Amino acid sequence: MSQPPPYVTPPAGGHPPAGGVPPHPHGYAIPPQYAPPPGWAGPPRPVPPPPALAPNGQPLASFPDRLLAWLIDTALATAVALVVFLPVYLVLWFRMFVAVTRINPDGTPVEPDPRTLFLDYLLPLLLAQLGLFVLMIGLYWLYHVEYLLRRDGQTFGKKVMKLRVVPLDPARRLTRRAAGRRWVVQFLASSFVPFLSYVDGFWQLWDQPWQQCLHDKFAETVVVKVAE
Repeated sequence: MSQPPPYVTPPAGGHPPAGGVPPHPHGYAIPPQYAPPPGWAGPPRPVPPPPALAPNGQPLASFPDRLLAWLIDTALATAVALVVFLPVYLVLWFRMFVAVTRINPDGTPVEPDPRTLFLDYLLPLLLAQLGLFVLMIGLYWLYHVEYLLRRDGQTFGKKVMKLRVVPLDPARRLTRRAAGRRWVVQFLASSFVPFLSYVDGFWQLWDQPWQQCLHDKFAETVVVKVAE
């Protein structure tokens, strides 16, 4: 087997080999480091797919945007309920607390009459809860139907997130019937059917091609992203 030629030390002050590539200690030339050609910006980056569009050509609202809009609207409704019913609850609970913690002159607790306790305290509390439920259903109708129509398909939460409810058919206008059908599934039916609100909200994640929730399908509407 032949041996590589020995490395010869260049003379002092001599010139490096042609091409500016220093020799290998054993006589082999070290290849120059790879340099990309001028103007090369690297491998092509994947192009994100275009946003899904509604039948009217506007981009469909994303799940995070719709969720945030729902949270804003729910926070408003909760604030209204607290303002209206929190004083009522506090008065009823205070009266019941006083009734069950009364003390006789000898220091023994007073045994409350079950009938009086139910009629004077528990029954009013149950009626207050029923009243709160009826009030919330009515508020949701006014807000998600009447106010939605007045604001051309936008609640306050949708306005903040730049969303709008539009009919699936671009030739139609959003009507009270369509808004009412959305309300029936989103709020009324979900109040009585367990877990329906979760199924309704998450349905958008796998629905194709319009990314609708169940209340959108029932009302034949879609939610789109708008510029303002």
